[in-house]
Amino acid sequence: VQLQASGGGLVQAGGSLRLSCAASGTIFIINTMGWYRQAPGKERELVARVSNTYVPTYAAYLKGRFTISRDNAKNTVALQMNSLRPEDTAVYYCYYAHGRDEYWGQGTQVTVSS
Repeated sequence: VQLQASGGGLVQAGGSLRLSCAASGTIFIINTMGWYRQAPGKERELVARVSNTYVPTYAAYLKGRFTISRDNAKNTVALQMNSLRPEDTAVYYCYYAHGRDEYWGQGTQVTVSS
């Protein structure tokens, strides 16, 4: 499975960005797609993920600021990020999992200036 992410960039605090990711290759119907992030000096952490049945899981720290969505027909997942904060600055990684198999995209930088 290959994952191609796009949509990162530089935004001021309070602004919005939308990340997109497309999966290609052998895609199983039952899977989870989502986003993790890693800030400098910190471990990679979950942002949000969504099952193929459209059940989302969000990190508690988001407090409703981000929304994850997916299109099963296109094998894509998107992350709408609103009310961005400087602490959201990180490299965001697209994620695909089927059973114990996990795949990661190349990462896209999100920088939020204060």
